[in-house]
Parts: sequence; structure tokens; C-alpha cells
Amino acid sequence: MMTAEQLKNSILQLAMQGKLVEQRPEEGTGEELYKEIQAEKKRLINEKRYKNPRTQVSLTESEIPFEIPETWMWCQVGDFFSNASGLSYKKGMLNEKSSEMVRILRGGNIGNEEYFFREDDQFIKKEYVDESLFLKKGYMITPAVTSLNHIGKIGLIEQDYSDVVAGGFVLMLMPYFNNDVVSKFFLYWFDTKEHRDACRGITHKSGQAFYNLSRERLMNLPVPIPPLEEQKRIVSKFEELMPLVEQYAAASTKLNILNSTFLEQMKKSILQEAVRGKLVPQDPNDEPASGLLEKIAKEKKRLIKQGKIKRQKPLQAIAKEEIPFDIPESWEWVRLEGICKSITDGDHQAPPKTLNGIPFLVISNVSSGSIDFSNTRHVSSEYYQALSEDRKAKYGDILFTVTGSYGIPIKVDTDISFCFQRHIALIKPMIDADFLTMLLSTPMIKKQCDVTATGTAQKTVGLGSLRSFLLPIPPIQEQRRILEKLKEILGEMVFV
Repeated sequence: MMTAEQLKNSILQLAMQGKLVEQRPEEGTGEELYKEIQAEKKRLINEKRYKNPRTQVSLTESEIPFEIPETWMWCQVGDFFSNASGLSYKKGMLNEKSSEMVRILRGGNIGNEEYFFREDDQFIKKEYVDESLFLKKGYMITPAVTSLNHIGKIGLIEQDYSDVVAGGFVLMLMPYFNNDVVSKFFLYWFDTKEHRDACRGITHKSGQAFYNLSRERLMNLPVPIPPLEEQKRIVSKFEELMPLVEQYAAASTKLNILNSTFLEQMKKSILQEAVRGKLVPQDPNDEPASGLLEKIAKEKKRLIKQGKIKRQKPLQAIAKEEIPFDIPESWEWVRLEGICKSITDGDHQAPPKTLNGIPFLVISNVSSGSIDFSNTRHVSSEYYQALSEDRKAKYGDILFTVTGSYGIPIKVDTDISFCFQRHIALIKPMIDADFLTMLLSTPMIKKQCDVTATGTAQKTVGLGSLRSFLLPIPPIQEQRRILEKLKEILGEMVFV
């Protein structure tokens, strides 16, 4: 579905290609308007109201982005605007106060086709400001030094100011021909994807995060010019359509929220049916879950005897009042630790970092529900090798976030060795990892996390609480049927 921004861009594209309104021969040509503006430009320069601009480089055919009607004309930004940087000042000057202060607009004050005042705006004493720098009606301001995604944003000044200037990292475009309709038309052209992309193409990197917009090359960028009367009709039609685009945006936002909420609620409801034994029918031929639990208990004893896992404390008996809902007779309620080899967490001390080595995961590397190895820190392989086996994640284990964004299960689906911080628990299951991951993603588990989490700044689910979490376990065969049904209904949403 087309976004509101895409819809607006499409309308702008039609407008600037001469396809939004009809052409009328009696309205003259863009060339006639161009000549009128050039005469005004010459007059203002002769009167020394504007500096004589540098010689522009003429447009080449390859620089013209698309075809326009015969009555239009391709020109350049410098044909219609002079340019100047805003106010330069030293930071210390901002600390001085007086009865007359001047607001300084920076890149953050400029949006798409707009400018605005902010609570954190800077002010400077009026005596430090030359009157020629005050913003006037019809001026346009655009960030000249900013991040790449802000290059090309522009605002049209709506009135004359005697107490507002642009900052030194903002470029002012001052029109030779100050006409409301022409100004609006230029504003809309400057907000097109073609012009924004062209602006990004004439920047150069300044430091790690900032880009400088070339003033000289900006003046050479192309601008399509229709006859003045057609500009009036284009501006009028565009402004007639914009409220409809805004209505579309509001409706689209509501629909996206509704879809997102509906899908999440649907997932929760289906998972709730699954853990209550109502998603698939029970088969009397299935071995009951009690048989599975007996096998797990025997396997634990064997592993303890062999020294492969540690002996666990006796599990607390499940009281009747703890059980949140009824389950089928062939199912069993268990505590999480009862179906796991171990439940541990990461190192409680920040390990020594290295430039390369073993990835060290933090919450942000798993908060999406899968493991993201990009932007990880690293620890040495010696550090990793020194960890006990119950703290080394293997394929088929489950990570579980326990601090901050707690309650997110992540099945380990990689053989890559990695370490993780203490805000992540490691669960080594003795039942199907996919099924346990599904159980750990249900509202039932989220509720147990909410009840047991402690702390103020960042709440944490303690390992003792996690080990005691209650889970309903069906027979093995039914676990498989439940997973198949869930994947059939929810697809990729099952473990997200």
C-alpha cells in the first residue's frame, strides 16, 4: 500500500512534470516569466541590493531530470535566488543577555516545506546582528551543514522579522522576484525527490556525521518554470489535494495500528488456546506427559552421575492455588527447571574487551527475538574457553532476557560461539526447543515475569524466579501437532 509520503511525492511529481493541471496557450510561456525575473535580478544587482553572483555553469542535457511541457523552461536555482550564510558567532556570545535578543534558527528548526521555533532555540544580543541578516518574507532557509538525511529540507519564511536570523550552518536563499505564487512553486519544487537527491549529490563529508552542501553547485541545480498563471493553478491544486493526503495519512496510521494490534492480539489468543490444550485434539494413543517427565528425570540422574550437569535443588511442589487454568488429563504442570539441564545467566562482571574474537551479546542484540551479531563487542577466545559448559550457548539452547526488556525468548539457531551479559539467561532444554520457545513467548510467562520482576531503574527477573516458572507440558506427539498447527496459522509470527 502506498504511504502518505509516497502519495504526496507522486502528486508533486505530476505537478512538476506539467501533468497536474492543463496547459493553456493564452497564459504565455515560462520563458516570458524568466525574462521578467532576470530583468528584476539585474536591477537589484545594479542597485547593489544584491551582490553580483558568480558565473553559473550552464545546464547540460544530462542534468535535465525529465521532460516538461513546451510552454515551460528549464532554468537554474541561481537564476532566481541569491544566497548567503546565516549568522556566525562565538558560543560565549550566547551567554550575554540584554533587553533585545534575536532568535537563531538552526538546522533543527527546518522541516519539510516549513520552519518552526523550538523551546531550545538559541538567542543572541541584537547588537551582534547585522540588519541584513534578518529573515524576510519570501526567503527560504535550508541546512548547509547537517546529517545527510536532513540535506535538502527547506522552509519558506512567511513574514519579515526584526528579531530572527538563520545560524551560520544554515543557507538563506533570497529571491530576486518576491511573489507569493512563485515562492510557493519553488518551495514545492525544492521538496521533490529529484531536488532533494540532487542536493545530497552535491555535498561533501565533514567529520563523521555531517555533510556540507555546496552553495555554488546548489545555484547550478535545475528548476522547471511554467507560466505564472499555470503556477497559480498548480499551487492551488496542490494545496487543494494536501488535506486529502493528510486524511489519507491519518487513516493509514489508524489502519497500521489496527493491523498491528489485531495481529498481536490474534497471536496471543492462539497461543493461549495452544497452552490450554484447545488448539489441536488430544489423541488417547499418545504417551501422557507424565511418561515424558519420568524419562527426563532419569536422564538428569544419568547426566549428574557422569558429571555433565550439576545436581539441582529439589523443586518446590506445585500448590493447587498456583495453577492458573485447567489442562487436559494427559498434560502435566511443571516448573521450568524440571525440564532443563540448567538455567544460568551471563557474566556479572564486564569482561575484558578485544578488537576481534568471540562476540559478546547484550540485550539490544537479541531484543528483536533473534540473534543479531552486528555491532557486538568482543571478548578473547581464552575468556570463552574458561566458561563452564552450562554458560556456553549451543545450537538448540534458548536465551531469555531477564532485565529491562525482560521476557523475550530466543532460540539459538547458530553454531557460532558467543558470550552474553548477565541480563540474558541461558536455558538448556530437555524438551523440544521450538515448543519451549513457544511456551516462553506466551502471555502466561509474561505475567509470571511481571509478578516476579524486582528493581526500580531496570526491573529484573531473578534466576530463582525463572527456574520456578510454571509451564503446561503436553505429550511429545501433541507438542509436534501444536507446533505444526501454529506454523500453519501464524507462520513467521510464532516465535516473534
